[in-house]
Amino acid sequence: MWAVSVRLALAAAAWTLLGGASPVARLDIDIEKLRSTKGVVLLCLTSDPVNFPNCVDDARAVRRTVPATTTDIRFDALPVGTYAAAVIHDENANAKLDTMMGIPREGFGFSRNPAIGFGPPKFGAARFALDAAGTQQDIRMRYLL
Repeated sequence: MWAVSVRLALAAAAWTLLGGASPVARLDIDIEKLRSTKGVVLLCLTSDPVNFPNCVDDARAVRRTVPATTTDIRFDALPVGTYAAAVIHDENANAKLDTMMGIPREGFGFSRNPAIGFGPPKFGAARFALDAAGTQQDIRMRYLL
């Protein structure tokens, strides 16, 4: 009797864990129009509007640093949801966006390629849905100087 109870409890726990698991999906990001292969590409992916585009205080943000020769970045097993991505072409590999008088000296881009005014776009302009089928975002780099 005790062995049957233990098996039933374990089966119920496994069912709960499997049934309660969040669906995951794949995201492919293609970086377009890098002006050179110097340095690295910094990418920040977040689902938190407050921490976009910097991902500074977002423990759940996903960050990647890849050589500027890499233009395709894949994220496997991301939880389904709403995200926004910000990309910097860090040509001198100093881990930041260099500016001159507030104007970016290095390339930048955002998911959905929103129009750029003064400052970065809001989360809503760059957000996209990641569903169970997965998705691809083509991010076009922009250079102001």
